[in-house]
Amino acid sequence: METLFWACLIGGIIYAVISVVFGDWLGLLFDGALDFLSLEGHSWLSPMSFVGGITVFGGAGILFERYSGFGITTILILSLLIAILAGVAVFFLYVRPMENSESSIAFSLHSLPGMLAEVLVPIPASGYGEVMVKVGAGFTNQIAASFDKVDIAGGSQVVVVEVKDSTLYVSEVHLDPLLK
Repeated sequence: METLFWACLIGGIIYAVISVVFGDWLGLLFDGALDFLSLEGHSWLSPMSFVGGITVFGGAGILFERYSGFGITTILILSLLIAILAGVAVFFLYVRPMENSESSIAFSLHSLPGMLAEVLVPIPASGYGEVMVKVGAGFTNQIAASFDKVDIAGGSQVVVVEVKDSTLYVSEVHLDPLLK
């Protein structure tokens, strides 16, 4: 059994080193042929959690075999339980937070009402101009029209009142300079 435990421990370590050091390079070299290993759609069975559990299984088995007086069946059961706990811990403490931390610059036009913007191209009373709105960590330029049917000069601060037909209808706001 010691051979099985050593194989799991060494195999897991080799997998970790190869995936960390050469992962992107191998992905490019094989042009996506290894993408099946990522198990897309099954994040609870991610390779990091699964291989991490196998590695811990090997390490726990070696430790129990060398430093305890337990029988082989007890060692296998304890090692398996510790491996499952380690895999679950890796998933909840590393994999899942990393999935949730992916940032996106996507936004919906319908989420813009109430947002402040700056007029880039003056907006005539009955025409269109352009505004710049801060969304997330970036900015987006959008076509805008005056909600109140008045001229709005370039550089003015406006608030998005509504969105119709991919056009932002805005009204000029006069903010206190101390609030900016």
